[in-house]
Amino acid sequence: MFRINYDALGITTSLACAIHCAVLPLLLTSLPVFGINIIHNYFFEYGMIGLAFVVGMYALYHGYKKHHHKTLPVFFFSAGISFLLLKELFHDYHVLLLIPAVILIITAHYMNYTLCRKANHCHAGDCNHG
Repeated sequence: MFRINYDALGITTSLACAIHCAVLPLLLTSLPVFGINIIHNYFFEYGMIGLAFVVGMYALYHGYKKHHHKTLPVFFFSAGISFLLLKELFHDYHVLLLIPAVILIITAHYMNYTLCRKANHCHAGDCNHG
């Protein structure tokens, strides 16, 4: 049966977002040469942040509920998403806010991944998945 590793998907989504944020300004500045003018597409930006939030929270919730019961990955992830939202509000600090956002989100997914592996499907008395 095919299973999706949501932490790997979250890390991939975060990296895709970082690449998007790094490449989009270069792409946007070249679009007027081709007659296309779509500067500051907030719908797309907030859509990407929303997608990262939904995928990330699903992965972290699954890890928390079914495996490790630790909240630290959620705190790291929430801080990362907060930096992404701040990046949209304070454009002058775009890169300064993007770097910690990506690091925090990837760290959250990595922590969730390792905590899930350490839990080793414990099935102890305090587990909700017995």
